[in-house]
Amino acid sequence: MELRTLQDIFFARTTGHDADNLYVHYKRQRGELYRALSYKEFGDRVRAFAASLAHLGIANGERILISSESSPEWTVTDFAAILTGAVSVPVYPTLTAKQVEYILKDSGAVAAVVSNDFQLRKILASLPAAPALKHIIVMDTSVSLPEVSGVTFYYFSELEREGILRSFDRRDPSEEDLVTIIYTSGTTGDPKGVMLTHRNLVSNVHGALDSIPSVRPSDIFLSFLPLSHAFERIASYFLFFAGGQVAYAESIESMAENMLEIRPTIMTAVPRFFERLHSRILSTRDKMPIYRRMIFDWGVRTGKAYAKKIEQLPVSLHAKTMYPLANKLVLSKIRSRTGGRIRFLVSGGAALNPEIGRTFAAFGLTILEGYGLTETSPVVAVNRIDSLQWGTVGKPLPGVEVGIAEDGEILIRGANVMKGYFNDDKVTAEMIDSEGWLHSGDIGVLSAEGILKITDRKKNIIVLANGKNITPTRIEALLEESPLIEQAVVVGEKKDYCGVLLVSTASTEQLQAEINRVNKDLAAFEKLRKFGTIAEPFTIENGMMTPTLKIRRKEVEKRYGELIESMYK
Repeated sequence: MELRTLQDIFFARTTGHDADNLYVHYKRQRGELYRALSYKEFGDRVRAFAASLAHLGIANGERILISSESSPEWTVTDFAAILTGAVSVPVYPTLTAKQVEYILKDSGAVAAVVSNDFQLRKILASLPAAPALKHIIVMDTSVSLPEVSGVTFYYFSELEREGILRSFDRRDPSEEDLVTIIYTSGTTGDPKGVMLTHRNLVSNVHGALDSIPSVRPSDIFLSFLPLSHAFERIASYFLFFAGGQVAYAESIESMAENMLEIRPTIMTAVPRFFERLHSRILSTRDKMPIYRRMIFDWGVRTGKAYAKKIEQLPVSLHAKTMYPLANKLVLSKIRSRTGGRIRFLVSGGAALNPEIGRTFAAFGLTILEGYGLTETSPVVAVNRIDSLQWGTVGKPLPGVEVGIAEDGEILIRGANVMKGYFNDDKVTAEMIDSEGWLHSGDIGVLSAEGILKITDRKKNIIVLANGKNITPTRIEALLEESPLIEQAVVVGEKKDYCGVLLVSTASTEQLQAEINRVNKDLAAFEKLRKFGTIAEPFTIENGMMTPTLKIRRKEVEKRYGELIESMYK
């Protein structure tokens, strides 16, 4: 049977001959061992919860908001909405009450599923602006359910138990039926609701299956990005379709511990995660006695020389001969910190520094960098294991067309392109032209072999007073290679030269040395003439980063306006 919809995929996996295979691993509280559900057990929970949603009268096409950390209940809600024909509206659990209020109001959600009291309070604060909201479902049974006129409250587990006793009529959705509305991070202006259909998402799953290494039932995917992130969401559908296992990390802070517990074989992450892991490994190296540092550096150099084979480059006889020893003494010990079983890693959400990719390859950890947008379900292109090129995002997925406009903007067309923006036909028409090309807002180039390279965001390009165009992300990546620099933001719009804000506690002399190092590889008009230091990192909590860990440049420039202007006096 052809699997055309996510519902088809759900029933094929949860009722097939291998439905007893393990699917999801999770913890209820810190310190306990991971628990597990099989595909069949998970499927039973989904059907029970879907039956209760139908009993509440949630109709086909109505929206259900999900505000929760990653958990089996998050995914149960997602698939239950698919079975009932409801449309899920995931929100990042880190969003403020005001941001949640906007999404509740714009989406017209009739129900909200929340994890705990903190998420519940944000929904309650939004009620005056969300008259359509009638049902609130809470996962944590220790939370006291309030009484609010016109709104009914339930515990998640209560609806699951009751749903077991209810009958549920299976529906047959169309490929064009809406599955989810994902609100963009909103680096500029209000978030926009991206409408994705069964066709959009299933085509992306099939494209990914054809492009990256095969997944087996024994594979375990450690998930730590929020499921409200389109990249993590499609990865979970991909694993589900392929019959792999997923384990939810407790938090970013517990990742090191969870990797040792789960010993994952596959992970997806944003570049910031790989940069932090790289810095942690280097900080361990810096604390070693000098003789061990020398062995460490030799092992990594040998690993880099040997890893050239990944790029289809010749490997010296010396590297081939010495690699087994380097692997035994150094590289295998680095890999053991990730559990020692990683088959491949996937990076998305922002540009990966090629040097980070090469270093991880030296460790024996291959990162496949990809590219996509929420509006493209989300994956557009990904590096293949047999034709990897650092600094690129590989070839487009099968069925996805990529073109380059005259101004360098990346254009995308295919079954993965969104239905449009919810409640906003005008902006949809600006994003998708009459020929079906989605205008990405990213600048890039396509090689003769069809390999895509992203050079910058259209909106990120800095134009100096002399008209020269600066690509800030490239310069920032060079600066952030330094263990002394946590974050960097290049500035200079309509100024005579470039400056940079550095998040660092290093001395002025040390930072100037890093600036000099980077300036050697920059064109004269790109060179950094001044810098300012900031002690507080840019984070989601202080509003300087989006939930997908992208810098909010306008917010940074606004908050540190005086510091920036001081560079140009």
